[in-house]
Amino acid sequence: MTLVTIEDIEPVEEQVLGEDDPALAEAFSKEMLKQLKAIDTYDSYQGWSAAKILDPLIMTKARKRAIPIVGDPDEITMARVKAYYNAIASLIEQRSGLMAVPVINLTHEGFGRAFVTVGRLIVVEKTLRDVHRFGFASLEKMHEEAEKLIDKALALIAQYPEVANL
Repeated sequence: MTLVTIEDIEPVEEQVLGEDDPALAEAFSKEMLKQLKAIDTYDSYQGWSAAKILDPLIMTKARKRAIPIVGDPDEITMARVKAYYNAIASLIEQRSGLMAVPVINLTHEGFGRAFVTVGRLIVVEKTLRDVHRFGFASLEKMHEEAEKLIDKALALIAQYPEVANL
């Protein structure tokens, strides 16, 4: 009789994000870490490195292939989406000096919308699809996407300051 372990049934996925990746020092990575740790109510990330915590956000081709095309997102994936938009709102708030509020509406099927509002101004608006496959090709791509959204938000705040200050 042979003993079957959980690793035999579900192979342990290798971490793709290196512990010494320079992108871990970026402001957005640090804010994502804060947001992910904030929603970790059971202290699951206790003792984990920054790379290990952020690694599930990196969606390699192999990881994408392992996820079905149609599927419902699990609670952990939905929490990562919320942490991503919370981090964007937090950086908008830091850079603009105005309170930014993320609003995320997701169905159980993984479709919905994400908004970030400043005052009465909607500064970020994203339609969310296939949330069960949420992730980025690399940490740098995640930073690029986030910085694009933040830069557009700051431009809108500068363009419509009277609405942002309501």
